[in-house]
Amino acid sequence: MNFRPRAKEEPEINLIPFIDVLLVVLIFLMLSTTYSKFTELQLKLPVADADAQRDYPKEVIVGVSSDGRYSVKGVPLAGRDMATVSHALSEAASAGKDSVIIISADAAAPHQSVITVMEAARRSGLVQITFATQSSAQAGGR
Repeated sequence: MNFRPRAKEEPEINLIPFIDVLLVVLIFLMLSTTYSKFTELQLKLPVADADAQRDYPKEVIVGVSSDGRYSVKGVPLAGRDMATVSHALSEAASAGKDSVIIISADAAAPHQSVITVMEAARRSGLVQITFATQSSAQAGGR
């Protein structure tokens, strides 16, 4: 019988594999995390720095006022329904399907009024649509 006290081995924790695993997890989290900034919507549209407006024969300028009234090439329309706008666009499009519709809407115009112009253009077969804006220098002067 061996009654001599044994030398106790102290348990040893190897930290290197532990640190390796933590670094891999940290790198994975850094790469897979998306940082989103949630703020209130503060929109001021339309303002853009663009060239001065030019007059081309293929362009049909449609105005939308702040109360939802329409004008095509400067001529006010009597109605506000889609059929009236579609008919006016068809007549004003001198270049046919190659005409470009420029929607010049007031910044306070109802969204539905702009959508009505876009849908009327689609029904008339006019697919080239763009929006008119003012430069930021002009917007600051108001």
